[in-house]
Amino acid sequence: METIGQLTGGVAHDFNNLLMAVMGNLDLLRKRVPDDPRLHRLIDGAMQGAERGASLTQRLLAFARQQDLRAVPVDLRGLIQGMIDLLERSLGPRVVLRLDLPEGLPPARIDGNQLELAILNLAINARDAMPDGGSIDIRVCEYQASGDPALQPGRYLKLSVVDNGKGMTPEILKRAVEPFFSSKPLGKGTGLGLSMVHGLAVQLGGELQLSSTVGKGTNATLILPVATAVPEAESPAQRSHKVNRSAVILFVDDDPLIALSTTEMLEDLGHRVIGASSGLHALDIIRSEQPIDLMVTDHVMPGMTGVELAVASREVRPQLPILLATGYAELPEGTQLDLPRLAKPYHQDQLRDRLDQLLG
Repeated sequence: METIGQLTGGVAHDFNNLLMAVMGNLDLLRKRVPDDPRLHRLIDGAMQGAERGASLTQRLLAFARQQDLRAVPVDLRGLIQGMIDLLERSLGPRVVLRLDLPEGLPPARIDGNQLELAILNLAINARDAMPDGGSIDIRVCEYQASGDPALQPGRYLKLSVVDNGKGMTPEILKRAVEPFFSSKPLGKGTGLGLSMVHGLAVQLGGELQLSSTVGKGTNATLILPVATAVPEAESPAQRSHKVNRSAVILFVDDDPLIALSTTEMLEDLGHRVIGASSGLHALDIIRSEQPIDLMVTDHVMPGMTGVELAVASREVRPQLPILLATGYAELPEGTQLDLPRLAKPYHQDQLRDRLDQLLG
């Protein structure tokens, strides 16, 4: 399983780079084609296909525990309550949704967006196990871990999604988190849902526990670490801030397709771009007298990684803002730099928003 995870992560990373080039060029093409509804429909269709591919690679990276996570303190009760409309629409009228969310729970240290996807995945799996309808219970409670080989001792939150559907046989249950294994009919599932949830839980420092009885239902429980800090609220000023100035941006990526499309996106936003195809090349530019307002760099590059480049550049230009654009989460152990990140593949508006935050 570990070998499959490493292989899966590598393939997903390479595929993310291809999708980055596709989505970047489609973003630019959409702004330049004539105002013909048919052409825009074709571009929208291509973009939707690329985004489906991006969603698939996210699941692959989640299974491989290599997706880019932003684990911060989150109010789990509030997150689930904010999903009620989405869950009810996804589950349909034949499924009764019941919540048991006590007040006063400590915040969880999670990536809110990824956990929402995981909860939705578990709920849809539960719905599919109840073709004639039924009930789904989502429960949260505190849990103190001690003696569990999969968990560090300490405080956790248990998030359970429980259904009263068909259940799984012991043989299926054993294979449930394997990538590409699915008990659903052909064409009804990728077999990546539970493996994605499992990978996410492990990467966050928790685990996924599954129990099931044929004819009685399934209990999928995510064990998530408790955060030591309180959730931060984003201020209205942070949400609305926009920077309307041209900047000199050093863009570093060894993939010529990505370099071409992202350079075009940056120039389309009004910035002046200096390109570098490697970390060593970028370091030469940083050591020169060339004015630079910000550096955007890939992480996985031959010779010198993006993090190594950032460490070296800090010695020359300590105040230079750096944005790490990557689909990978695995950074070297002991890395001291807490670099802002932009997950590949990204849209032009996501790139613009991240630059606005850093240039502000």
